[in-house]
Amino acid sequence: MSASIIHKYFSAFTELQLTQINGLERVYTEWNEQINVISRKDIDSLYLKHVLHSLSIATVYDFAPGTKIIDIGTGGGFPGVPLAIYFPEVEFVLVDSIGKKLKVIDAVCSNLNIENIKTIHTRAEDIKTQKFDVVLSRAVAPIKDLWQWAKPLLRKTKNKDAVNGLICLKGGDLAAEISDSNLHPQVFEISDIFKEEWFMEKYILYTKF
Repeated sequence: MSASIIHKYFSAFTELQLTQINGLERVYTEWNEQINVISRKDIDSLYLKHVLHSLSIATVYDFAPGTKIIDIGTGGGFPGVPLAIYFPEVEFVLVDSIGKKLKVIDAVCSNLNIENIKTIHTRAEDIKTQKFDVVLSRAVAPIKDLWQWAKPLLRKTKNKDAVNGLICLKGGDLAAEISDSNLHPQVFEISDIFKEEWFMEKYILYTKF
């Protein structure tokens, strides 16, 4: 599935953003042959299962210029890379404990002139000196654990209307997981946003700091 699936839902891209979005498949495919960061069966569905899925967050939340966002357990760079393209004036830090995955992200950024991403080879719980407005994660761990890792990384924003907290992408029946967390996240069904069948039972969860 080509980048046309992105343009079906998003239209207000600059020329640079278009070049970046359209170039993701080429760069990821080239690098995935060397370092497997996306499963072989999923690389053909890069735009549906990874890029569009990541951009679902942009349909619900608007990040103001200057916002600092960290993507923990970013893997191959999702949701951080697509969101960094969409929000070029927002600062993104992408973190993973597996260095070779970050090597791919660095190559993607270099090839496509994405200048608002930094990568850090570490675990989220080992970051002690930086604070962020938003923590992102995609299906890395139960929300209870994600919140435990996110809280020390967050700073309270002065604008009470600004997005400030943990945003994660998750799938399946989340009732027990949410109950176990003792949190009360906002939950958005992605299938209400994107009509492709793959998005059934996929959700955006937002826990305010």
